[in-house]
Amino acid sequence: MNELQFNKTTIFRCLLFFSMAFSAQLTAQEVSATLDTASMRIGEQIRYSISVETDSTDLVVFPEGQTFSPLEMVESFAADTSRVQDRFRLIKEYALTQWDSGSYTIPRQRVNINDNIYYTDSLLVEVGTVVVDTTKQKMYPIKPSVEVPSGFSVPEWAWWVLAVLLLGLLGAYLFFRRRKKKAEAAKKLPPYEQAIFELQQLDKSHLLEKREIKEYYSQLSAAVRRYLDGEVFDHAMESTTGELILYLEHERQTGHLNLSDETIKRLKTILERADLAKFANSRPDVITAKEDRSSVESVINDTKASIPQPSEEDLLKDQQYRERLERKKKVRKIVIGVIVFVLIFSGATAYIISTQGFDYFRDTYLGNESKELLEGEWIRSEYGSPAVTVTTPEVLVRVVNDSTARAAGKETFRAGSVEGNLFVDLNTRPAGQDFKLESAVEEVYAYLEKRGARNIITKQEEIATLNGAKGLKIFGTMGMEMEDSDKILQKEYAILNFGEGGGYQQIVVIYNEGDSFAEEISERITASVELRNAEN
Repeated sequence: MNELQFNKTTIFRCLLFFSMAFSAQLTAQEVSATLDTASMRIGEQIRYSISVETDSTDLVVFPEGQTFSPLEMVESFAADTSRVQDRFRLIKEYALTQWDSGSYTIPRQRVNINDNIYYTDSLLVEVGTVVVDTTKQKMYPIKPSVEVPSGFSVPEWAWWVLAVLLLGLLGAYLFFRRRKKKAEAAKKLPPYEQAIFELQQLDKSHLLEKREIKEYYSQLSAAVRRYLDGEVFDHAMESTTGELILYLEHERQTGHLNLSDETIKRLKTILERADLAKFANSRPDVITAKEDRSSVESVINDTKASIPQPSEEDLLKDQQYRERLERKKKVRKIVIGVIVFVLIFSGATAYIISTQGFDYFRDTYLGNESKELLEGEWIRSEYGSPAVTVTTPEVLVRVVNDSTARAAGKETFRAGSVEGNLFVDLNTRPAGQDFKLESAVEEVYAYLEKRGARNIITKQEEIATLNGAKGLKIFGTMGMEMEDSDKILQKEYAILNFGEGGGYQQIVVIYNEGDSFAEEISERITASVELRNAEN
């Protein structure tokens, strides 16, 4: 019995051991890592993949962040899921790179499956250098640092739109203000009619019935003072009663007013009574107030009748005054017309700029030399020996070379200037045994540097003409220092080099960087070149 029990225990332990070993082996196969390539060059990217086989209910967490050091993670892609029999396979990919050559080991990566932690194997990566053939690619000195413009800047057309809006608001404000003043002036009655109208409104106010004596006399005195202010004394509103009466007596004595003493006394009495009612809380009775109202109307009528008729001299002065007013009105109308025109023009300008862009407005309405050259009449001609046929917006003029260039058979034809929008230079010469393409290109660079070229960036590519002649195009950008200022213009250039017909042909085109019209001119010139092949 004991021996049988021992055998069962042994069998159970063996099964448990093999089960644990199989489970461990299965677990080890759940997580794996691979590379799409084990070697790369500096700056290239490789794909690092982690594969996990698991159940659909398991929670899998892949590594995130810079856990691949010494390699740098560039991008983490979304996990891809596929079904393998009754299990799921998750594949997570990463883009890695390295900027130094050498051998690097990608460390083991941690993967969490539910509460368990698994690690991938470490992988080896070889990073090789980029070989540069210095015999074919000339080395240039390190260029100085260049100031990089800020990432955000307000577009130029936005300032134009803002200025137009401000002008429009100012014009609208002036227009409506003038219109309001004109309407108010039109509503304003002459002094006499205005005074009678105010007295009538005072009768309808029912202030006496309400026993508002102070307000009644305030309006009564204001009506007569306002009339005198408009017809007799332009300071009647702000003058005291004594000052006003004194002025009227002086005008009567000098003959400017034909008022009687009785009228002036009545006016003085009414104004003094009004002052007492307004400032001393005096309360005249209703009958007295009504009599004062009638007396005020009589004073106004007497004053109107006492104003002498203007003389011929006064009428002449008045006519001159009216003519001056008419001239001012004409000037005002002209100014308003100019403002309206400016507003309409500004509005149209703002609309064009906002819909088409400032560059379109500038090039179309303000003028653009490159655009005019591009849309003008082009000239196709043959230059030099060996001959070069090319189409240009302006005819190329022969340049007198120095004695050394003439002895070498060099001919030069040119249009424009290096400092301008467009510069075209065409050179031809016989290709002797000592001739080298590099020397010819260096001559151009030496010429540009002498004229102020800096920070020259160079690229090259092979090209072919319309008739199949092969050539080399050297192109790039540079900064051009201006002679009379510290300003540096950014330029683009293209140097076309050919060796056909037993000679050497070179075409140089330089234009302002960012000038789309000049760039199109350069492309059109390049596409129009024809040369005589060696077979011809």
